[in-house]
Amino acid sequence: MEGNQSWVAEFILLGFQLSEDMELLLFAIFILLYAFNLLANGMILGLISLDRRLHTPMYYFLSHLAITDVAYASSHLPNMLENLMVSYLAFASVECLTLVVMSYDRFVAICHPLQYTVIMNWRVCSFLAIACWACGFSLAIVQVSLFLRLPFCGPQKVNHFFCEIRSVLKVTCGETWINDIFLLADGVFILIAPISLVLVSYMRILWAILKIQSKEGRKKAFSTCSSHLCVVGFYFGIVLMVYMIPDDSNREEPQKILFLFYTFFNPLLNPLVYSLRNAQVKAAFHRALQKRTTV
Repeated sequence: MEGNQSWVAEFILLGFQLSEDMELLLFAIFILLYAFNLLANGMILGLISLDRRLHTPMYYFLSHLAITDVAYASSHLPNMLENLMVSYLAFASVECLTLVVMSYDRFVAICHPLQYTVIMNWRVCSFLAIACWACGFSLAIVQVSLFLRLPFCGPQKVNHFFCEIRSVLKVTCGETWINDIFLLADGVFILIAPISLVLVSYMRILWAILKIQSKEGRKKAFSTCSSHLCVVGFYFGIVLMVYMIPDDSNREEPQKILFLFYTFFNPLLNPLVYSLRNAQVKAAFHRALQKRTTV
């Protein structure tokens, strides 16, 4: 209590307005999805670490993407508001930046193959990976710091299934214009700029592929970046629909469904796409199975 005004110390997440039976069904489905997410991304990490043929820049960044996917899906489990908000903001930002770095790696591999090992040396790869993590967590800490200065005096109910920052800002009784400006700036830096860079990279890649004379060469070049293109299209497509379209009270329920895909399906999609569409990963998996059967 402060004077005659009571301040909110906790929030009630409304989640989905469903029957008890449907909630139990969804609970079982999401537990399975989360388990498959851990298993699939863990398999990718294990293959990359054990198979020396996958010790290349592309798979180095793919291992960071797998770690981010596991961490992002797991970040919705803690109960503390600050930890939860920092986690999901940070890991979502890290994933966006990692996808951009991976598109740059494919651009160098296709457009400058003779200089690839020089440009994408391990010092550059380590710097790019550290920069992705540092930028992601720095942006998240700024957002949460601005959020924690706000007063919350009711209502306690947040219309979401986790503490998504825009949903929580709707229940504040203070001025949020600074938060809105920084959210817009983050959207430009984490979404618009990365998408623009990815599009430019893949336009250059497509142009380089079309100039390859042999049909086999074009097929091989396209297969090296098609998996990444599928992941980028799905990931950024959902994010744009969630964050770049203006708020509307009539769209709250559809947005929560999109967040479900963004939170649970996308981290599971990445290892599936890279394992099913990538010949090197499938070959590494078969070698690991053969090695285990011989032992």
